[in-house]
Amino acid sequence: MKRRDFLAASAAAGLAPLGLSRLAGAAETADKQVLEMRVYHFADEAKRDAFDKHLAEAAIPALNRAGIKPVGVFVDPKPKGNDLYKGPDLYVLLPHASFASFATAVHRLLADERYIKGGEGIVDAPKKDPAYLRIESTLMISFDAVPKVETHATGDERVFQLRIYEAHNAERGQKKIEMFNTGGEVAIFRKCGMNPVFFGESLIGTRIPNLTYMLGFDNPEAQKAAWGKFMKHPDWKRISRDPQYRDTVSRITNIILKPAASSQI
Repeated sequence: MKRRDFLAASAAAGLAPLGLSRLAGAAETADKQVLEMRVYHFADEAKRDAFDKHLAEAAIPALNRAGIKPVGVFVDPKPKGNDLYKGPDLYVLLPHASFASFATAVHRLLADERYIKGGEGIVDAPKKDPAYLRIESTLMISFDAVPKVETHATGDERVFQLRIYEAHNAERGQKKIEMFNTGGEVAIFRKCGMNPVFFGESLIGTRIPNLTYMLGFDNPEAQKAAWGKFMKHPDWKRISRDPQYRDTVSRITNIILKPAASSQI
C-alpha cells in the first residue's frame, strides 16, 4: 500500500468509532474539502504583524506547494480577548483535499527547506520570546452545498462574516446542516448576495456540536444590504417556519473579520 493511501485509510479508520466513516470517505474524494480553522493568539500587535509577514513570505507559499490553498488569513478589528489570551488574534483557514493532508501538514512544512530557511526567527523562535502564544483549532468537513472554499469578494474594502451555530444535541445539529444543504438555505444566501467562503460541519474543536460558515462581501454596505434582502426573502420565511427545523440552533457566535495582508481570500 502506498504511503498516502495508508495515511488516508488510517485517518478514516480512526474516525469510524465516532460514526464519521461516511464523512471520511467523502473527504477522500475530489468533491469535498477538509477545513481547518486556526486561531493564533499573540502577545501584542507587533507579534501578530510579524507573523502575518511570515505567512506571506514563507508559510503560505509552502502550504501552497503542499496543495493547501487558498489560505485565508483574517483579523478581528474589534477583538474581545478572553481570560487566557487578551492580545490580538489571526484567523487562518486551511483547506485540505483529504484527512491525510491535514494529518501530515505540519510534518510536510517542517520538511520543506525553503520554508525553514524563509521562516527563520519565527519557526525557531525561542521559548522566552515566542512568535505566538498558542493556537486553537477546529477541524471541519465541508457541506455538500459548498464543497470547496470559494472566493467571491476581492476588493480592498471586503469584509468577512464568520458565524458559528451551536446545537443542543447532534440530531438537531444535523437537521440544521440539512436545512442549509437540501432545505435550500444556502441557495437563498446566494440569491441574496451572501457569498459563501465555506460551510463546515465541525468534527473536532470546542462547543461541539456546531456548524461554522463564512460569508464574503465587497464592503460593509453590501453585507448589510444582503442580510436585509435575505430576511425578507419569501423562501427564507417559508423554510424558517417549517416545523422540522425548529430548535436547530441554541447559540450563534458572529464575528466580522477583515483580510490580513497575507490572505489569499
